[in-house]
Amino acid sequence: MRADPTPRRLVKPDQLRDQLAAAVAESGAAKANLRTSIVKVLKATLEQSHALAERQLIADGDGTRCAESLSNSEDQIIRSLFNLASTTLFPARGAEERIAIVAVGGYGRGTLAPGSDIDLLFVLPARQTERVQNIVEFILYCLWDTRQKVGHATRSIDECIRLAKSDSTILTAILEARYICGDGALFERLASEFRREIVSKGAKEFISDKLGERDLRHLKVGESRYIVEPDVKDGKGGLRDLNTLFWIAKYIYATNSTDELAEKGAFSQEELAIFKKCERLLWAVRCHLHFLSKRGNDRLSFDRQSDIAERLGYKSHGGLKHVERFMKHYFLVAKDVGDLTRILCASLEARQMKDVPSLGRVLGRLMSKSSGALRDAPGFRVEGGRVVPSSPDIFARNPVNIIRLFAVAGRHGAEIHPDTLKLLRKSLGLLRDTLDNPEANAIFLELLTTIEDPDIVLRMMNEAGVLGRFIPPFGRIVAMMQFNMYHHYTVDEHLIRAVGHLSAIERGRLSDDHPLSTAIFPTITSRRLLYVAVFLHDVAKGRKEDHSIAGERIALEFCPRLGLTASETETVAWLIRHHLLMSETAQMRDLNDFKTILDFCAVVQSVERLKLLLILTVADIRAVGPGVWNGWKGQLLRTLYAEAEPVLTGGHTAVSRKERVADAQAAFFARMPRWSDEQKSAYAARHYDAYWLGSSTDKQVKHAELIGGAAPKSVVTNFETDAFTAITELSIYTPDHPRLLALITGACAAAGANIAGAQIFTTTDGMALDTILIQREFPEEADERRRAERIAELVRKALRGELWLREAVAKACKPQQRIKAFTVEPRVIIDNQSSNRFTVIEINGLDRIGLLYDLTEALYKLNLNIASAHVTTFGEKAVDVFYVTDLTGAKIENATRHKQIENALGNILKPAAQVAPMKV
Repeated sequence: MRADPTPRRLVKPDQLRDQLAAAVAESGAAKANLRTSIVKVLKATLEQSHALAERQLIADGDGTRCAESLSNSEDQIIRSLFNLASTTLFPARGAEERIAIVAVGGYGRGTLAPGSDIDLLFVLPARQTERVQNIVEFILYCLWDTRQKVGHATRSIDECIRLAKSDSTILTAILEARYICGDGALFERLASEFRREIVSKGAKEFISDKLGERDLRHLKVGESRYIVEPDVKDGKGGLRDLNTLFWIAKYIYATNSTDELAEKGAFSQEELAIFKKCERLLWAVRCHLHFLSKRGNDRLSFDRQSDIAERLGYKSHGGLKHVERFMKHYFLVAKDVGDLTRILCASLEARQMKDVPSLGRVLGRLMSKSSGALRDAPGFRVEGGRVVPSSPDIFARNPVNIIRLFAVAGRHGAEIHPDTLKLLRKSLGLLRDTLDNPEANAIFLELLTTIEDPDIVLRMMNEAGVLGRFIPPFGRIVAMMQFNMYHHYTVDEHLIRAVGHLSAIERGRLSDDHPLSTAIFPTITSRRLLYVAVFLHDVAKGRKEDHSIAGERIALEFCPRLGLTASETETVAWLIRHHLLMSETAQMRDLNDFKTILDFCAVVQSVERLKLLLILTVADIRAVGPGVWNGWKGQLLRTLYAEAEPVLTGGHTAVSRKERVADAQAAFFARMPRWSDEQKSAYAARHYDAYWLGSSTDKQVKHAELIGGAAPKSVVTNFETDAFTAITELSIYTPDHPRLLALITGACAAAGANIAGAQIFTTTDGMALDTILIQREFPEEADERRRAERIAELVRKALRGELWLREAVAKACKPQQRIKAFTVEPRVIIDNQSSNRFTVIEINGLDRIGLLYDLTEALYKLNLNIASAHVTTFGEKAVDVFYVTDLTGAKIENATRHKQIENALGNILKPAAQVAPMKV
């Protein structure tokens, strides 16, 4: 609650004026020292005002008041500089030239964050005189010398109007113009001319431009408002969206303050209160970000979220960390900003100032052309491409119509009118009467499983507040973030996106990426249970118990409500309980070890479950975020499926392992038309079955090029970059030896490269063919390719013995700010049950550059042979699994030896300050 809504005066004008006058007096005739003395005063003033603003913000949490106070302080500084320049340094000789100093842009709104740009417009009646130029330059140089980011323009009124007609950015800047000092009459003339020449000519084009700019901005910084590291200024649901609403309202309604938004009919009083609440939190977060960063920084990154949560007073509660509760509140505010946008847009459409949007994907389905009453839903009709109820009491008469509304919108590809959404929000309490209503549940199940784009409709239901009330367990995870670097979206958004990917797989839209999932989808017995399982698989996140176990229990209670049979309910519950099984097995276990396949099949037990689990796993991984899915993961999942299917069918499978190897070789040799039969036979014999089954044909072709160009027993490398997945692949072909993986990972660490995964193959002639996945560093392709070549060169030097690795790694490993925000419980698990031939060592810890090198070097010093390595990162968490033997090729059975290994590897996982020298 705001104790005092007025901006706090952080700068005393009289005191600042006296300090500047004293600085001038002290400088005397030494003009060279004058600006230095003035800037010293200004820096002290800024430092003091920012410190006062920060203390006040921590005390009351009112971001709007903080931003207004900082803007007021900047006003006082500029007024003092103008007064000093115009009366003391450059006094008028004769008739005084006229000039008005005007704040534009964000500063024009009377709000500033500590690191915001200061945008100024110097308004002249006509041409610029020498005296005016001196005043302008003096003010600008003083502000620049304080290290503030100052943008400026010096224009006549005619120039302002002419440029505003042709440039939307300048138009918006002048729309927000605010008088600071100078000739007030000149500013009033600019404002009057602007209203007469620009605003009165019509608003539709301006509105279209502003909303178009908003959409492009969202595409650039992230199309979802539920990205877990949001941009507080430019992100969806951020401050810029509120600014856009105010620009439009100011253009149409001639408003000068947010209070006038309700007075002039843009919002109701309740909606205005929501606007101000959103503004207060968003400004509080932005100002805290700038204070903590000591610069202009608008990305709410992981390493800042905990600090800001503490500053805003959030506490851990009910299984949620304090930072997760803060971020949940943030995302609910972002949702409110979206609601306000829809409300204002509906008002504009009613005034025919904005075109009506349609539901559906870009270049996707066309909006329904039907208008009037709907045969399949008599209580609703379509008007202007939007669904509206036939009567205002439609929800009160039958609350099932709340669910039916969204099914109708989905079937007809239409939006829901914002006035209907207003009515719906007032009726949300009626949903408790629909929870056990068979008709309501049947409509929801149909909506989930039959509409072409179910994720769009589910997102509409979620943002309207319906989904969480109709399905109470879902309500607990609305706007919930998981404080980790792996998931890019909130839990509710992740589930909705997973359903969207599932629908796309079923409809063949993703057949190139997921050929197996697309092929087996039509063969599953119950597609509706799969949709329900995907929709619910993470619904128990944020609880104290394991979310898979809690989710299983929720499914057993909820599925009968939807009308699923006992058998379908049991399968949904099983899928949720084991929804991570296939992903973890594929990425973290050796698929060429038959014991891995047997253990996996012991849990799965049927081919039907295998099919369902594969498709769920694909949809789940794809919904985590951009770049998380890649072809490598697809290949691993397909390999696991192919290895498990014959076990589950008792050997009766369409394609045997031998046939799959032959098929893979045939696909590869088809790409090598000039090879002789002898060459093909020799090359096929060079690689083990694991290689043919574990890598794609495209990769095999590139590997053949790499191997073909290698001299005997030499070291050769190549690399590929991929901006979409943000991964750079480095392939190395070299003679195999026990320390090979340590040398390769050490060279990558020495180059500052963070390893996201590794695939290791050996050949029958004693060579190794390893592929290392490295996280991309540079957005520009040329820069990333230069970096990849540097990494490859370091790998070649390391393998030739030309690089002192320990020293190079120590020099390169710098602290990573984002990862410092997290803690991962270190674990070393030594497992002799998962393989008949090898000891499996699983290591969990906080990821860092050089971790994999330290682990592989330790295993080498522990006299362990690495048969296979499975490197996986889940954001900040590294999960590295090694299949090892001792030097005689036997498992590690001795308990004392186990303890030695655990201590050595556990020591590596400790924070750097706690690490002791390794003893072996």
